[in-house]
Amino acid sequence: MDPWLIWLIVAAVLAVAEIFTLTAALGMLSVAALVTSGFTAVGLPLVWQFLVFTIVATVSVLFVRPVALRHMLQPQAERFGIDALVGRAAYVVSEVTALGGRVRIGGEEWTARAYDETLVIPPGTTVDVIEISGTTALVYPRE
Repeated sequence: MDPWLIWLIVAAVLAVAEIFTLTAALGMLSVAALVTSGFTAVGLPLVWQFLVFTIVATVSVLFVRPVALRHMLQPQAERFGIDALVGRAAYVVSEVTALGGRVRIGGEEWTARAYDETLVIPPGTTVDVIEISGTTALVYPRE
């Protein structure tokens, strides 16, 4: 079997293994084997083949992988669902105490409780949503 074909098979095996692991490291090694396969096809001696593989693998794992991981592990840019409500302003519809009340958050009416148990927040007050607990907004009046 031709040496370039062996490198090509190694590249394919590493690429398939990358699909199952999703670490990006095996993908980089697969690319290194593919590049080595190309150099081998032009007649590079065995010692130089291993050198090419080592150099390409080292460069890709040390420099390309951290960049790829940084892009994959970025924090979520937008908040969705109830997480998006925390920090928003709300309008008190009915008096809010530690036991209950109603607020309007972005056009939706929510049950609410005062974040500070000693507060009584009258209707018409603008409050901030501090936390969402189940279907209840914990609110605190704006100053």
